[in-house]
Formats: sequence, structure tokens, C-alpha cells
Amino acid sequence: MGRRNKTTVIAFLVPALVLFGLWQTGNGAWIYVKAHLAQVLLQRAWAGTLAGQQDVKPWPWADTWPVARLVVPRLGINQIVLEGAYGRTLAFGPGHLESTGPLEGFGNVILTGHRDTHFRFLEQTRAGEPILLQTRTGTWRRFIVRDRQIVDSRIASIRTDENGRHLLLITCYPFRALRPHTPFRYVVTAETE
Repeated sequence: MGRRNKTTVIAFLVPALVLFGLWQTGNGAWIYVKAHLAQVLLQRAWAGTLAGQQDVKPWPWADTWPVARLVVPRLGINQIVLEGAYGRTLAFGPGHLESTGPLEGFGNVILTGHRDTHFRFLEQTRAGEPILLQTRTGTWRRFIVRDRQIVDSRIASIRTDENGRHLLLITCYPFRALRPHTPFRYVVTAETE
């Protein structure tokens, strides 16, 4: 290949690589912009929920709505919990597993979230630590972390029929895994004081 051909190839590749890099950076930045905007919209929808509106959607096409606020004071966690534990819901915040107890009533409640975003903080929870849950009526429920465990979802089951009121926070495990869809779950169990 002659010197002129190499120069032509380089003259084409350099701008192409720069444009590709800018495009990728823009896509990555857009994810954070959307996440920030989603939090603003979720906070607004939560305010409407606390004001007595039913199933306030954070944006017109949403198929979920805020059902609680999750607060872990020591870790500075303050998140809006959405109804449903589906991938499309968990992209914006932790989700309430609909088949478990109502947030306002008695029984066990399961909240799920992604290990690399909203529930990354679970790794830092400690036994005896308080977790607060605000319901749609504005009532605050106080839970204390009692147990943290790693379970294999292929063979373990989470009992939700125990007496009492428990809050279970569940995410995939291990944290910071390179491979998605691992069978292990990190389970934090908290109970009312």
C-alpha cells in the first residue's frame, strides 16, 4: 500500500473513530439524563399519590406508579418504589412484588431492585439498621434489618407466609458481576420493631 493510500485511510478512520466515540459518549450520557429526569417525574408522581390521587403515572405511557418511599437513613437512600417487579419497572426504581402483601397492611412485603443501580446499597446494610417505608397514605413503617443472606434461586424459596410483618429486599448476586442473569440472590430481611 502506498504512502498516499495510507494517508487517505488514516484521514478517513480518524474522523470516523472520533464521531463513533462521540456517539457512544452521547448514548451513555443520555442514560444518566433519562435516569435523572425519571427521578424528578417519580417524585412529582409520589407527591400526587400522597395528596390522595390513585395510581399516579410518572409519565403518560408508564404502566406503573409509585406505591412507597424507601429510606435507609445511614446510607442516604431515598427511593420511590414502583408497583410491579418487571424489567421495564426496575429500570426506573425498586419494584413491589405484587403477589406479596399490601404495603399498608399486614404480612410480608417483597421489594426487588437491580444490583448495579437502585439496590446496590444492600451490600452495605448492617444487622440492627433501620429501614423506613412510607406508604401511599403517608404513614411511615419502621423496620430493622435482622438478616442478610445469599440464596440460590434454583433451589431456595422465600417464605412469605410467616406470621408478623417482614420486609424483604432482594437483588441479584454477586454485586458488580460481569455476567448477567446469575442464579444467586442477595436477600435482606427486616422486621417491624
